[in-house]
Amino acid sequence: MRLGHLVERDAPLTAEAEALSVAGLTADSRAVKPGFVFAALPGTHVDGTAFIPQAVAAGAAAVVAAPGTDSGGVPLIASANPRRLFAHMAARFYGRQPDTIVAVTGTSGKTSVATFVREIWTAMGFRAASLGTVGVVSPSGTIELEHTTPDAMKLQEIAALLAAEKVEHLAIEASSHGLDQYRLDGLRIAAAGFTNLSHDHLDYHPTVDDYFNAKMRLFEDLVAPGGAAVINVDTPRGEEAAKRAAAHGLKVWSVGIKGQTIRVEGVRRDAGSQHITVSVHGRRYDVDLPLAGDFQVSNALIAAGLVLATGGDEPQVMHALQSLKGAKGRLELVGRSRTGAPVFVDYAHKPDALENALASLRPYTRGRLFVVFGCGGDRDRAKRPIMGEIATRLADRVYVTDDNPRTEEPASIRAAIMAAAPGAIEIGSRAAAIRAAVDALQAGDVLIVAGKGHEEGQKIGKQVLPFSDHEAVKAAIQGRDYHG
Repeated sequence: MRLGHLVERDAPLTAEAEALSVAGLTADSRAVKPGFVFAALPGTHVDGTAFIPQAVAAGAAAVVAAPGTDSGGVPLIASANPRRLFAHMAARFYGRQPDTIVAVTGTSGKTSVATFVREIWTAMGFRAASLGTVGVVSPSGTIELEHTTPDAMKLQEIAALLAAEKVEHLAIEASSHGLDQYRLDGLRIAAAGFTNLSHDHLDYHPTVDDYFNAKMRLFEDLVAPGGAAVINVDTPRGEEAAKRAAAHGLKVWSVGIKGQTIRVEGVRRDAGSQHITVSVHGRRYDVDLPLAGDFQVSNALIAAGLVLATGGDEPQVMHALQSLKGAKGRLELVGRSRTGAPVFVDYAHKPDALENALASLRPYTRGRLFVVFGCGGDRDRAKRPIMGEIATRLADRVYVTDDNPRTEEPASIRAAIMAAAPGAIEIGSRAAAIRAAVDALQAGDVLIVAGKGHEEGQKIGKQVLPFSDHEAVKAAIQGRDYHG
């Protein structure tokens, strides 16, 4: 493929540079091969321009970087926003994408919404896929990913592979990091969803407003005017997100108790499920939703809105909600103790998510509500006491344990939580904490093990050791110790 075709009119090139044949693109100097274009992108910890000499020595044919960068003697593709340019080049290089792509952003609920969208489309007979925290899930199986939103090159490669597999519909989780770093640019996104916004990732974004603005790039930069925005207006920032999406020329589908497009009229809870009454454009539907938790009602309806906004048949979509299974580790009932108490596993590792999970399980609790949780190391430290306060306020018994301590001292992380969690029980070993909680359950109690969800490893130091909350819970229910 010619370099001129990849760049088009995004950056000036000489006639000689336009005619260059490109064998591949990468932002990793270690992956450069002869004929590759190397993107020297600014990073959080390192600047890609420092690796231009290695890339050129490995055969890079051209370099994408900011104007004035020394490209080491090969053509410079200059842009004030090299990340965005590189994402568009990647889209042109791979070319193919599923016909219909939707994306969802928000602090919590992205994985559930993307999963629900895929499940609804599949129930309607489409070949569909979802991409995000739990990996790429398609008719061919599941592929794990390192990041919720992969880098632009990987994302475009996945989109092309899915299209080659005849996947027609794709739902993507759009993280704030991915949006801020222009990883999704170049995707043809027909509709976008917004779940909520709460305290998170302030180790990356300077302020909550910066965090919110990164999320809003999905609506203001990536969905073309005339596309759709499906927004939960019951949550903080929901109304503001709806106004900004409308100002960009998007058709807003407001969802929730205050929703004008998809309105929740009533909810009746049952053991592990809910009966909801919903109006869609004024038409009433009674839906048996096989999921626990108020936030799952919101997530399911945002998913329904994304499918409807991209042409889904309304009665068919609403009927499909009754067969949703959801993502692994999202308020998932893993088993029951010997006393019959249900044990849930949830990915809640942020204040808002933990609060939602506990509040959602309280109506199902006839006895005491238990929670086992911790906080990750090398991440936002401010949320640790916040989560400790939430846990002790909303649960009857709290076990503070290790999550993924990474390179931090685990005891110091637990101490920051315990400082705001009077009466909590501190047990460093996650397996031991889960076993202690399960052993203490009585009839009518409910336990939620929060923080790691679908993960099958625990990050301690520089290692990832085998660990599954699901398996630890099952072992505890069976009266066995779990060793990963």
